[in-house]
Amino acid sequence: MKLVKAYIRHRKAEEVYNALKQEGYCCMTFVDCEGTGQYSDQEKDHISDKYPFAEAYRVIKLEILAADEHVKKIIDTIKQNGRTGYQGDGMVSISPVDEVYKIRTDEVGILAI
Repeated sequence: MKLVKAYIRHRKAEEVYNALKQEGYCCMTFVDCEGTGQYSDQEKDHISDKYPFAEAYRVIKLEILAADEHVKKIIDTIKQNGRTGYQGDGMVSISPVDEVYKIRTDEVGILAI
């Protein structure tokens, strides 16, 4: 299993979500974040109000647990639907997951996701 983390622009979050859902990936987490990076576009809607001293930007962190065989498709879907063409479109990282436990049912491993 893998944990896919993607940092994407706010305005692309719905498009990425809908594309992942259409591909059959229903379960994910979205977190509002603010961070620094290299942005080249002039859109003001993603500039941080909380951290102007750091020239931070608002981003969405998307997290999705997946079986190893689904990771490439998830990454491709995020990249295709999260891209604007401007510097600062975000990034995707993949981490191994040793184990997952579903609290309600006690399912373990791949059955828990």
